[in-house]
Amino acid sequence: MKLTIKIVLFLPWIFFSNTLYSYQQSILEGRVIEKEGLPIENVYIYNKTQNTHTHSLLNGTFKLKKTNVGDTIQIGLLGYEKRIITLTQKHFDNPQDYFLRTKLVMLDELVLTKELNAIQSITKVDVETSPVNSSQEILRKVPGLFIGQHAGGGKAEQIFLRGFDIDHGTDLTLSVDGMPINMVSHAHGQGYSDLHFIIPETIQKINFGKGPYYAEKGDFNTAGYVEFETKKKLDNSKISLSIGDFNSFRTLAMVNLLKDNNAYLAFEYLESDGPYVSPQNFNRSNIFGKYSISTTKKDQLSLTFSYFKSRWNASGQIPERAVKNGSISRFGSIDDTEGGNTSRANINLQYVTSLKNTIVKSNFFYTDYNFELFSNFTFFFKDPENGDQIKQYENREILGFNTQFINSTSLGNFDVELTNGIGVRKDIVNNIELSHTKNKVERLESIQLGNIDQSNFYLFFNSDFKSEKFTISPSIRLDYFNFLYEDKRAPNSGTALSNSKTIVTPHLNFLFNQNNNVQWFLKSGIGFHSNDARLVLQQNTTNILPKAYGLDIGNIWKPVSNLILNTAVWYLFSEEELVYVGDEGVIEPNGKSERFGVDLGFRYHFSDWLYLDTDATITKAINTELDPGFNYIPLAPKLTVTGGLAIKKKKISGSLRYRFLDDRPANEDNSIVARGYFVTDLNMNYKIQKNITLGFSIENLFNTNWKETQFATESRLRNESSSVEEIHFTPGTPFLAKAKVTYSF
Repeated sequence: MKLTIKIVLFLPWIFFSNTLYSYQQSILEGRVIEKEGLPIENVYIYNKTQNTHTHSLLNGTFKLKKTNVGDTIQIGLLGYEKRIITLTQKHFDNPQDYFLRTKLVMLDELVLTKELNAIQSITKVDVETSPVNSSQEILRKVPGLFIGQHAGGGKAEQIFLRGFDIDHGTDLTLSVDGMPINMVSHAHGQGYSDLHFIIPETIQKINFGKGPYYAEKGDFNTAGYVEFETKKKLDNSKISLSIGDFNSFRTLAMVNLLKDNNAYLAFEYLESDGPYVSPQNFNRSNIFGKYSISTTKKDQLSLTFSYFKSRWNASGQIPERAVKNGSISRFGSIDDTEGGNTSRANINLQYVTSLKNTIVKSNFFYTDYNFELFSNFTFFFKDPENGDQIKQYENREILGFNTQFINSTSLGNFDVELTNGIGVRKDIVNNIELSHTKNKVERLESIQLGNIDQSNFYLFFNSDFKSEKFTISPSIRLDYFNFLYEDKRAPNSGTALSNSKTIVTPHLNFLFNQNNNVQWFLKSGIGFHSNDARLVLQQNTTNILPKAYGLDIGNIWKPVSNLILNTAVWYLFSEEELVYVGDEGVIEPNGKSERFGVDLGFRYHFSDWLYLDTDATITKAINTELDPGFNYIPLAPKLTVTGGLAIKKKKISGSLRYRFLDDRPANEDNSIVARGYFVTDLNMNYKIQKNITLGFSIENLFNTNWKETQFATESRLRNESSSVEEIHFTPGTPFLAKAKVTYSF
């Protein structure tokens, strides 16, 4: 009954979006494309004579009002050569195609009022000046986002953003080409997001947003979202070979399959032993293919497939006391039988078409996923004889679709864009397991074993009312979740428990263009993250979809042509700090929390070949239900700073990148502290011939002694009579040099 009422309340929004009507005349219609015929989205089309403007849509089409023969039209987008056209009658007789050529991205070309999302355009400059060369670097391109690896390179990274220890994705929505990455009700933790199936050189664009302000983003969108778009085409085919310290090896091949460059195939293989006493024997294989075509001037189709497989051994998190007393080195281990293997196969179909005044954008996706992980966090605390090693396992299928209907119209002095969205996702997880094991081969005890069937159906409506100076964006989203769990260990195995929950989340954002060089924004909204199905049904928790309430205010300022500053002051209130304890299969509800802070960004182009960027986030995070002095949120970052210097000339390119993470509390009373670090990486490339490039990279240039991931854990070693709670850590990579050669053709 409640669901019916909420849907009825939601329908007027959808009805309203389809009934707005506008009277238009003197309209110039056309399509902006690249030389291969692929459409370009968000291109700025400006009538210099009439002072009117618009942007191209998903399929490259546009409609510019109040145009006449003889008007001068400017067509441009950051990263493309600008075109200026004087209109003749032929431009009105039939819609024309307008071609744009790519070029080097420069800050002085960025005009804030011309960009639909200026902060993402800034990141486009970052990617252009310092390309992504590893899966770890993909997320580091998001300003203020930190990652840490703590399982020998095979497991998903730990993520930090805006005072959140997001673990592997609990509070950050991640997707690639419209396909979700986060895993719900995962064997190793809610929201688990392994990005290693993405070949970094295939990434074309990184979109992101911080905070819970986006109706099109649902589950896990509290700290923010990140979405990746892969290339529709390759400029050139290439092969690359890289070798380095610790038996590091990587080979990459990216090949155009058709003459028109609308289909390509990419393959990646890498392996490494790492700096550990017990070699990690890490290896990973990736294959990715994409075919893109414009079937007509109104239709665009993209089909992608990928397959990823990885295996590794891991030295795990080690206790500080074992290193201090000399029983192991920094790169030693207590249980060197940890490790795992995982695989993921994806098929993703994207289709964009035009129906009169409506753009329809659809995604259909299917994923087959396997995961097996052996870990030992407490050593001999629970089982003094056999040790505390655990196994986490699952086999999963994900299938779903999402569709958006985008209408452009007018209402008074406002240009209006209305987006209705609908989608569904279904996860079928078989034999999700948590077991107590020994040496990865002997199962000592089954702790959890069952099957999960989880579904999410959603609707959303987003509206953008745009004038010359203001954009007002109200939106609302409805999500319906159904949880089903069959406990295969229970006496009545075969009988499934089920529950469902509905949530409505509104958002309201404002944008003010003070002038071409100053843009202000105010964002507000509610987000949420779902709970694990096993915990919802077995523990009867009421915190099924805890909400997060956020507010952002800030600006982007371009005081001179080659300098951009961005600032945001923000606040986030969470209804519940949910911490999933994977080795016990239980949840620890830690109460309500508050986070507030400041984001700062600085980007400067010294010249057309020298570029500097820096981002800092200052945060205070507290648990509002605990007494002062005992209300710290474990591992919540207080200060993070990232940045670097990049050069890009005709034959030489490279960057010097740094990241700083300050000391932070590891437990609620700050009696145990996770120590911060400052690490610097270097990479350089030199084109010795037109199609041959030599390069080298150095991770941890100054050989800093650092701890990449740290946890306050209570553990017991074999020779100890009692347990000890202290920092357990994964050592950061020492000085690591690699050499690379790339051949393009």
